[in-house]
Amino acid sequence: MSAQDHFPTLAVPVGDPAGIGPEVVTSAMARLEVRAVAKVLAIGPGELRPDAVPLVEDPLEAAELPSAWLATEGPKAWSMGEPSAACGEAAISALRAGHELAFAGAVDGLVTGPVSKEAFHLAGERVEGQTELLAQWCGVERYGMLAMTGELRALLLTRHMPLREALGSITREAVLDHLELLNATLKELGFAEPRLALPGLNPHAGEAGLLGEEERELLEPALAAARSLGLNVTGPISPDVVFRDAAAGKYDGVLALYHDQAFLPIKILGESNGCTLAAGLPYLRMSPVHGTAFDIAGQGVASSDNLVATIRSAAVLCARRANLALG
Repeated sequence: MSAQDHFPTLAVPVGDPAGIGPEVVTSAMARLEVRAVAKVLAIGPGELRPDAVPLVEDPLEAAELPSAWLATEGPKAWSMGEPSAACGEAAISALRAGHELAFAGAVDGLVTGPVSKEAFHLAGERVEGQTELLAQWCGVERYGMLAMTGELRALLLTRHMPLREALGSITREAVLDHLELLNATLKELGFAEPRLALPGLNPHAGEAGLLGEEERELLEPALAAARSLGLNVTGPISPDVVFRDAAAGKYDGVLALYHDQAFLPIKILGESNGCTLAAGLPYLRMSPVHGTAFDIAGQGVASSDNLVATIRSAAVLCARRANLALG
C-alpha cells in the first residue's frame, strides 16, 4: 500500500462524560468528511455508545468497519456539566486504552476528546493535562504542545500553569531545548529547513531593556546558542507582530512563551479549525482546541466542526508518516 492509499484508523477517546466530548465524537463519526479520510474507533463508557455504532471487543475489528466503539470503564452515575472524580476516572480509562493502542501500533494515531483538569485532579491525577499524562505513559521527558491553524504553528514553552509560575519557568536552557524540539517537530511535518521565530516576553520585546530585561538576559543568549547549533531562528520579535507574520507564512513555527501567548491568536484566527499536536511522543496524537464546554454539555448544540477538522488533519499527517516510513 502506498502512502497515498493509506486509510488510517484513529483511536478517539471521548473525554469527560459530563462534557461535550461524547456528543461531538458521535456526531463527527457520522459525517461524510470524516468517513472519507479515516476509520474512527471511539473509546469510552459503553453506555455512551449510539446504537448505530458497532461495539467491538477486539480493536482489530475496527479496521474492517467505518466506525466502531471500544467500551471502557465508566461512572455509574454523573451529572452533566459538572466535574467529578468518577468522570475523571472514566476519561483517564479511555485515554489509557487509546494510548496503549497507539503505543503498540494497533492504530495509526490518537485524537483525544476534551477532558476536565479539575476532574483529573479529583480522580487523583494531578497533571497539567492529557499531554503530560501521555508523556508519562510513553516514558519521554522531552515533549511539548504544538498548536496549529492554517500557516500558524506555535509550540508552547510553558503550558497549563498559573501565569506567575509560567514566567518563573522561562530559562535560557528551557528556551533552547524547546527551540530544538520545535525544529525537530517541524522537520517531521515536512519542513526541510524550518524558519523559527521567538517572540519577546515584554511589550515591544523589551525595547532594549526599557520595558524589561528578560529579552537581553534570557532570550538573546538562548537564541545565540540555538543559532550556533544551526537553527534558523529570528527574535526576539514583538509579540504583537510575530504571530501575525507567522500566520502570513513568514515563519514555519513560533515558540510561544506561555499558554495564552499562543492560544489567543490560534483561537482568533482558527475559529473551528485549530488543533494541537503532541510533540515528542512516539506516536501521532492530536486534539481539538475546545474544552469540555460544561455550560452546553448534553444540550445537543455543540458543534463537531473542530473535531472533524482535527481528524482530517490527523489523517493527512498519518499519510505523511506512512510516506516517510516507505522511504
